Amino acid sequence: MPYTTLSEQIKNLSNPQRSDTFVKRFRDAVREGELEAAELPQRFTLPKTYRKRGSDETATRDVREMVFEPSPEFEAWFTRVNEELSAGRERRARVKPTLENIEAGSVDFRALAEETRRKLNASFEKGQTLGKSRAQTRTPSGKAASKTGSKRGARK
Repeated sequence: MPYTTLSEQIKNLSNPQRSDTFVKRFRDAVREGELEAAELPQRFTLPKTYRKRGSDETATRDVREMVFEPSPEFEAWFTRVNEELSAGRERRARVKPTLENIEAGSVDFRALAEETRRKLNASFEKGQTLGKSRAQTRTPSGKAASKTGSKRGARK
């Protein structure tokens, strides 16, 4: 029976920068019983390069090697996961709500107005509940309730 390793399978990924996510998904599938694989004592380096914050240095990561038997079920799983990883996360920069962007149609004015209305209403409601909670500690005359009791040492 032909067996293959995780490091060999990673070479077939369409986006090698997502190899760390692929390994995580592969290990999850093995843990959940969706795929059959066994760990080997060797380690291999992922093709993904990590950039360190604040510098131009790059780093790589080593993971434990695994061996598995490629089956039609695995091929279907690999095709599905590879497509999901190659699609990637679409990053859209958030357009700032400026007069120019609203006039140009880059920002949906109706959605922006609804969001503003919701924020103002939430702020108003928060103020109302705060005022109601403070009103409960006042007396009917409107003054703050004072502690009643006799003073120490006072004589009649």
